Amino acid sequence: MVYISSWQEYQEAAEALYEKSPNTTRYCVKWRQGADGAGKLVLKITDNTTCLKFKTHSSIFLNRFDALNLSLMQKMQNRRPTQPSTAPSTSQVPQQKAAPSQDTAAQPSVPSSSGPAGGGVKKKKPKKKK
Repeated sequence: MVYISSWQEYQEAAEALYEKSPNTTRYCVKWRQGADGAGKLVLKITDNTTCLKFKTHSSIFLNRFDALNLSLMQKMQNRRPTQPSTAPSTSQVPQQKAAPSQDTAAQPSVPSSSGPAGGGVKKKKPKKKK
């Protein structure tokens, strides 16, 4: 198990390894928090014969890591990557009514910002004894 130093090499090798043997390939992500506050991201992909590892301390690789995860997940789900669509012309899209659909009516409304942040629960104040 040797760490690959180049991200581009790791990404290409990881995707090729998965395409070669999708039924036996495992992908593992580890995040280790250091005592100094810095973290280390370790990625490992293996098919029981080949093991590829990549580690970094830099937060620059997080976007690249997200892109690799998305690519591998799409392959694991047997989906093709979606192309970003441009704005459709009005001749291709039929006009829709202005009434809200049932999907939006079933969704809960957004709570006001007067509550606690982060979805926490307010604690009740203890009752005063008489």
